[in-house]
Amino acid sequence: MALAIFDLDNTLLGGDSDYLWGIYLSERGIVDREAYERLNERFYRDYTEGRLDILEFLRFSLRPLRDNRPEDLLRWRREFIAEKIGPIILPRARALVEQHRARGDTLLIITATNEFVTSPIAECFGVANLIATVPEQVDGRYTGAVAGVPSFQAGKVQRLDQWLAASGEDLTGSTFYSDSHNDLPLLERVDHPVAVDPDGELARCAAARGWPVISLREASD
Repeated sequence: MALAIFDLDNTLLGGDSDYLWGIYLSERGIVDREAYERLNERFYRDYTEGRLDILEFLRFSLRPLRDNRPEDLLRWRREFIAEKIGPIILPRARALVEQHRARGDTLLIITATNEFVTSPIAECFGVANLIATVPEQVDGRYTGAVAGVPSFQAGKVQRLDQWLAASGEDLTGSTFYSDSHNDLPLLERVDHPVAVDPDGELARCAAARGWPVISLREASD
């Protein structure tokens, strides 16, 4: 038994849940569509190019949690999961998770996307362990701030180290699956890094280091 760690967006999913949550909110008129989509596109481009200011992005992306009632947020999230996430759950990703489950491995999803958006997605995969960016709450309402360290780039390593200390798990024999060069700090920590449908920079790095490269996409994708 070992730790099997999975990135979420564009790894287990055929898209980005954070970006799609923003699209959903703008399509429903919950946020100003033109302004929100323009910033959403800009931040997503910054992420893919490796120059995202994570704190600036989180001030933007957590604002709708702050500005709306919890009961409305939960209702919208249910609709979002059904409409935007269900169709992009990759069958090969499900199969990969199940292969590790059958081996008796400990399953963990780690993602920069916030916990509000990602906790029901982890449930869709039957993965109980989730490390995600945590939106701060006070008296049952979101504040728009972040609690603790965002799980992004080196922050993923920091958050994982905290989780390991609390859980008693370790990285002996561990595997981490990711699509993004933003995850290089964590890929370098595990025993078995795997590039999944990698971006250009991660593909070059994987080739140079001899890391395996796999695809979870259907051939038509």
